[in-house]
Amino acid sequence: MILLAIDTASALCAACVYDSDADQELGRSVLELGKGHAEHLMAVVDEALAKAGVGFDALDRIVVSVGPGSFTGVRVGVAAARGFALALKIPAVGVTTLESVAAEARKNFAGKRIMVALDGGRGEINLGFFDEAGQQVGEALAMNLEDAAGLAVAHEGVLAGSAAAMVAVTAGREFPAGVVGATADIGIYARLGAAKAVGEKPKPLYLREADAKPQAGFVLPRIRS
Repeated sequence: MILLAIDTASALCAACVYDSDADQELGRSVLELGKGHAEHLMAVVDEALAKAGVGFDALDRIVVSVGPGSFTGVRVGVAAARGFALALKIPAVGVTTLESVAAEARKNFAGKRIMVALDGGRGEINLGFFDEAGQQVGEALAMNLEDAAGLAVAHEGVLAGSAAAMVAVTAGREFPAGVVGATADIGIYARLGAAKAVGEKPKPLYLREADAKPQAGFVLPRIRS
């Protein structure tokens, strides 16, 4: 199976083409953007396909990071993935940033429990818990730093993700440290997405409401008959 994986959930705009039968990455393109994923994603995808030496017609599946992460970035990636899947008549699957960071951390901590802590902004920490077999335990959570630190102490496992250092300092103790980025390598998404069963169309994983709110002053009153 040849698949295209894309990740726009963080500062990176990344894409890779992966052959799951050969377990071989065929081509990739990664940009450190911060913002502007919508303007650059198609060029990044085109470059990954060109390096792989294949066209869209060779793809069997689309894999996309569904967050948690940047609200705008996640929406851009998910919309693109669903658009590609619709146009090519192939399935699309979603992979969370939490499970991808946990999978990357497992490279150095096989058989260990992993807590992924991602900086959600505005003082919130996005958490995901994974058991010794790499399976997620419970739902992803969003909470304040102090509560996240308390859970890290109770979890007694590897700590990974962009908020790992903050959590450890707040907890006042050291933890085995996994990867500390806001997302994983794009190849991790490809491998996880290849192993997933096809189900519902991918949709963003938001653990808190968007910062942008409708301006209530411009809302017209409803007229009841």
